[in-house]
Amino acid sequence: MSKKGQASIGLGLWKIANEQCAETVYSAIKAGYRHLDSACDYGNEVEVGQGITRALTDGLCSREELTVTSKLWNTYHSPAHVKPALEKILSDLKLDYLDSFLIHFPIAQAFVPFEKRYPPEWLYDPEADNPTMKLSHIPLADTWGAMEKLVDQGLVKRIGICNYNSGLLHDLMSYSTIKPAELQIESHPYLTQEPLIRLAKSYGMTVTAFSPFGALSYIELDMADADESVLTQSLIAEAAGKYNKTPAQIVLRWGIQRGCSVITKTTKPERLQENLQLFDFALTDAEMTAISALNKNRRFNDPGVFCESAFNTFYPIYD
Repeated sequence: MSKKGQASIGLGLWKIANEQCAETVYSAIKAGYRHLDSACDYGNEVEVGQGITRALTDGLCSREELTVTSKLWNTYHSPAHVKPALEKILSDLKLDYLDSFLIHFPIAQAFVPFEKRYPPEWLYDPEADNPTMKLSHIPLADTWGAMEKLVDQGLVKRIGICNYNSGLLHDLMSYSTIKPAELQIESHPYLTQEPLIRLAKSYGMTVTAFSPFGALSYIELDMADADESVLTQSLIAEAAGKYNKTPAQIVLRWGIQRGCSVITKTTKPERLQENLQLFDFALTDAEMTAISALNKNRRFNDPGVFCESAFNTFYPIYD
């Protein structure tokens, strides 16, 4: 598989249990993954670092061959906290630099000291009688300015954003000195986000799609129903039969053939291999169009929904 292919399929580390994480990262690198997508909020970066260290020690690849992404959590948006947050991440990952550092959400929350709780998650005081999110009045421009300094200091190679809409992206491009290199968003056949992807590419950004299978990442969290899985669509099954691939491989191929990178999550060795086997076939234009036509703007990872239901705070970021 080419370097471009390796970069276009990433291992997502959200919801991978701590006790499985180091071995999963090691197995993924051994299988050929070179793109690892991590975050403070996932709570497993110590184990991610253990897997990376073991893989590098065993000579599975060089550090330069890896693309390691992590994300700035909501509670560290103050310029005073951006660099310490990155330094904590680098310490946990046992790395000297990140390849990509992204603002996780365009949501600024009140600072929670590392020694009090790490990762701090969404609730300001989980032990309160009525725990809620506590917001902080920090402009995104101030946070971005602190992110730019990390590039200047050689601590990160690229900076970018997650979960931004087109309005925030236009605004960011107007004030940034170092332009965002990457936009990471939820995207799958039920949420194609074609205008936003087109806009990001017009600004010279790469686009990474998380939750490429849609509902599968959210059923266990009661944020989606089993019957919402795109993998059960008849046209996906038909394409899988035609190309002798699994429905998951068809959906992933659709994602990368759109010109996006995709982030997949699994701990199963056979799935790690399967998710990489996407480069020996191509969908036709008609098949690409048909899969895109499944779009119904179904967003599963929506703070406007889950913040209210889980954290007693109404905080939409999408219209």
